[in-house]
Amino acid sequence: MKFQRRIQEELSINLTPLIDVVFLLLIFFMVSTTFTRETRLAVNLPEADGEPAQDAEQVIEISVSQSGSYAIDGRTLVNAELSTLMQGLEEVSRGDRSASLILIADADATHQSVVTAMDAIGQSGFSRLSIATRKPNEEN
Repeated sequence: MKFQRRIQEELSINLTPLIDVVFLLLIFFMVSTTFTRETRLAVNLPEADGEPAQDAEQVIEISVSQSGSYAIDGRTLVNAELSTLMQGLEEVSRGDRSASLILIADADATHQSVVTAMDAIGQSGFSRLSIATRKPNEEN
């Protein structure tokens, strides 16, 4: 019996140093780890509830296709250059800078092609620009 007690007493392990080491490792990894938070910007297309305005004045429609080509009042331009778009606006408006412009872009058109169209409108001297919106779906 005495022999068994002695063996039991000798086999006990002190866990305090082991817990200290694990705690220090935990603190080390918490301090040395860099946390990155990814930020995302949610962009929703504009939606309108109102009815389109019925004006008697001249309205020029500029369409931007998925491929980045432009059309003015349904007529496709030969290329997607800024100067071509500005020349087309000049011809259609006949120099009337007070005409209203509606910019209609395909949902898959690049941002650059839309910005280029807006830049051409601004450089041509037009100040009345509207961007076409879609009505919200009932399912959304």
